[in-house]
Parts: sequence; C-alpha cells; structure tokens
Amino acid sequence: MDRPGGQRPELALHQLHAFAVLAEELHFGRAAERLGIAQPPLSQQIRRLERKVGHPLFDRGPGGVTLTPAGHELLPAARRALGEIAGGLDAARRAGRGEAGRIRIGFAASLALTVLPRILGAYHDRYPAVEMEVREMTTAPQVAALRDGSLDVGLLREPPETDGLVAEPLLSEGFVAVLPAGHPLAARRAVPVAALAGEPFVLLPREAAPTVHDRIAGLCRAAGFEPRAGQRAVEWQTVCALVGAGLGVSLAPASVRRLRSAGVAYRRISPGGARTTVAACFRDEDPNPLVARFLRTAREQTSAPA
Repeated sequence: MDRPGGQRPELALHQLHAFAVLAEELHFGRAAERLGIAQPPLSQQIRRLERKVGHPLFDRGPGGVTLTPAGHELLPAARRALGEIAGGLDAARRAGRGEAGRIRIGFAASLALTVLPRILGAYHDRYPAVEMEVREMTTAPQVAALRDGSLDVGLLREPPETDGLVAEPLLSEGFVAVLPAGHPLAARRAVPVAALAGEPFVLLPREAAPTVHDRIAGLCRAAGFEPRAGQRAVEWQTVCALVGAGLGVSLAPASVRRLRSAGVAYRRISPGGARTTVAACFRDEDPNPLVARFLRTAREQTSAPA
C-alpha cells in the first residue's frame, strides 16, 4: 500500500522481528514472552505491519494463529532482512574493535628480508577477517601516501620528521660494506669505512630515501671523504646486483646479507657503532582501530626473538 505522493512506507525492524517471532511461535502469548513485551503491544506491532503490507499476515481463529498467504510470502524476506542487519551489526562491531575491515600497509623492500614476514604473518593469524593491502614502497612515496590518506601505516627505514606523522621505532641494525667478491677489501673480516674512499659507490637516490641516503653519506664523511656515486638504484636488491657486477661498492643495512647476491661479499665495517632504525609510521591521532592493533602486533614481533 502506497502513501499519498507515491512514497512507500518503510517497514520498522522491530515490527519485522515481532512478525518473525510470532510466525515461529504461532501463539501471541509465547511470542510476547520471547520478545520481552506484553501481548497488547505485540498485537499493535503486527497490526501496524499488516496496515503497511495492506493485507492480513495471520489468521486469528479459535484453533490458533496461522500464517496467511501474504504472511508466508513475507516470512523469508523478513528473515533475510533481519539476518543481514544482524550480520551488518556484527561486522560493524568487529570493525570497531579492529578485527575486520581493510588496512593498507607500506613497507621498505629490505624489510621483506627481516621482520616483515613475521609481522604480517602474526597479524593475519590473529585477525584473519582483516584484508591487508601490502605495498612495496620506498621512503618518500610512503610518507606522501600516509599524508594523503592512501596508506594507513608504513614500515620504513630512517623515517624523516614530518608534521602530522608519528614514527615509532621498532628495531635497529648495523651497517655492512657491500663489495664485489673479488675486491681486495673482501679478504678482510672487517672493512674500515675510510678504506672505501675513492671507490665508486652504488647509492640509493636521495629523493627516494633521503634519510637513509644521508646516513650513508654521513658515515663516509665521518671517515673523511664524500661518497662518489657511480650508479644509483632504488632497491637494495638492485644495489647489490650492481655491486656484484663490479660497478662499485656500497654501505647497506646488515639485513641485505640475506639477499646472497651472486658475486657479492658482505663485511662488517669499522667503526661499527652506526645503526639504522626501522620504524612504523602512521598519522598522528589516527582513530582507526586496525592501525592500533597492527602496531601492537608489530611491537610484539619486533621485541620477541626471531
């Protein structure tokens, strides 16, 4: 039945619920008891629903209550609607608790060699209903994506200080010298950084990872020389491949040793106190509960032994 002006009346959820319960019980008294209301309000709800439908939904006779053809037709739809609402409420509650939804995670390529699989695996095991969109990105694009809202959390090395973003350190590691396997310095157990003066370097472009680039350049300057870039590469895997091809040397986070690139030797550097920091970066005061739970998992996995 349409209202004047062609507007179709909306069915109230509590009326559909009352109808579904009465259709199961076929007894006003028992249905009212299940619903926790008195029988007269239940009768009123059913009558209102019947007025909206335009036809009786129940036959009330001496033998009891039975569904009419209109009632039989409405019941499956009512159950589907109530089920969808219940499912939607449950999904909303799980999303509100950070147990469902979608989280967008950026990561530096070198972290795939260390903590990234452990963090992502633990998070997936704990929150299997959360969809993870994982993107391999260098530092500068991660920072830009966090600022424009297209990324929720970034796992990156040496994050720059950026207004509106928080960088929480997760772990640190030392640096190694990356040398062609046949290089004379590869015969040493530890390589003085000063011994690399005059060598062509394979470096990350500063625009891709400014803080990491500056940390490596700072190690060279502290040893008394300015690194001379012979080649540049965006990813550590490519850096090591170019070194293995004999196109230069490099300084890199110690985790690159796991790449085991052909023709490459990795050696400790001296002095050996320099460290590089891996951090989780996220928007300040981000209310997204998925981010909070991901950060908790990242802290746990980086504080536990590998």
